[in-house]
Amino acid sequence: MKQFVEVHYFTKPGMRQAFYDILIQSGIAAASRAEEGNEKYDYYLSPHNEDELLLIELWASVDAVAAHSQTPHFTKLGELKQKYVIDTTIMRYDVAD
Repeated sequence: MKQFVEVHYFTKPGMRQAFYDILIQSGIAAASRAEEGNEKYDYYLSPHNEDELLLIELWASVDAVAAHSQTPHFTKLGELKQKYVIDTTIMRYDVAD
């Protein structure tokens, strides 16, 4: 069964663009997209909250999501969140194949 992951990053005031830029420049987004089992990994800017960045992920399986959380770029993301992010909300959904 596939896994759909919806991640809402709430950045420190005025830091959304800088957070997005570093995610792209550091290669975190590209490395995540290149992982086995990744089918979608896209960011969206909230039109209603200038400090919210939405990440939509689709993975081939729960195991692929678990493997993703063990990668060096996932660890790097955690470090960057300490600098830029106040709160993160994660929702996961099972998706039939």
